[in-house]
Amino acid sequence: MRRTGVVHTRYQSLEIWKSNLATEFRVAGALHAWHHRQRYLTGLAWDLIAAAALLREAGPPRSVLMLGLAGGTAYRVLRHLLPDCKLTAIDIDTEIVALAREHMALDALDIEIITTDAYPWLARNRRKFDVVFDDIYLAGKTDVFRPQAWNPELLVHLRRAMAPGGLLAVNLVTGAGHRTMQSLTRKILSEAFPVVRSLTTEAGMNEVLVAGEAVMTRRQLDPYDEVFKDWRDRMYWDRVAVRRI
Repeated sequence: MRRTGVVHTRYQSLEIWKSNLATEFRVAGALHAWHHRQRYLTGLAWDLIAAAALLREAGPPRSVLMLGLAGGTAYRVLRHLLPDCKLTAIDIDTEIVALAREHMALDALDIEIITTDAYPWLARNRRKFDVVFDDIYLAGKTDVFRPQAWNPELLVHLRRAMAPGGLLAVNLVTGAGHRTMQSLTRKILSEAFPVVRSLTTEAGMNEVLVAGEAVMTRRQLDPYDEVFKDWRDRMYWDRVAVRRI
């Protein structure tokens, strides 16, 4: 791949890298968004996000809310798996959304995109979604960080957005500097919901937690394997691990 540009938005600085088939947004030296013309999965966090949305006891979700969109990588996987699902996303960075439209075919995914601060929007929101996903991270000079710590008020707002039988999912960066947030989120979700499951991959540096009245097991993901035509996509899908915490 070769670097084709550097863009400084109000919230982050990103590099755009391209090859004949793929485009990457890189922030603070890390892969921030990925688009490939023929494939869907990466072995990284976006695979987990897409898989998490499929663990609802009542079956595939009819609606998903994503707090934090960036380039729409996870939603591209979900659109492939769930062509009729209503996808809604909130993102404060209008410039990165515009870049995703230009470089990552974002408009082809038919997403309802609301460009605003997700937390005030969530406080006002009265809509219900089968899956609510919190993937809000901002980029610092050397690492990403969450702009707001978990607290009871935030959890109330997230739960209010969940439809009956719905799921709440959270993407967490793991490793040094992130363990406190990871432990706190695990504790809060475990105290608030009967079932919490953790999704991980071998090569990824993220953990996705999925909470609800019922969260299905890894077996729920098996039928989707055949939807992926490329062998690398099927390999990455098979590497998604799900366990109860």
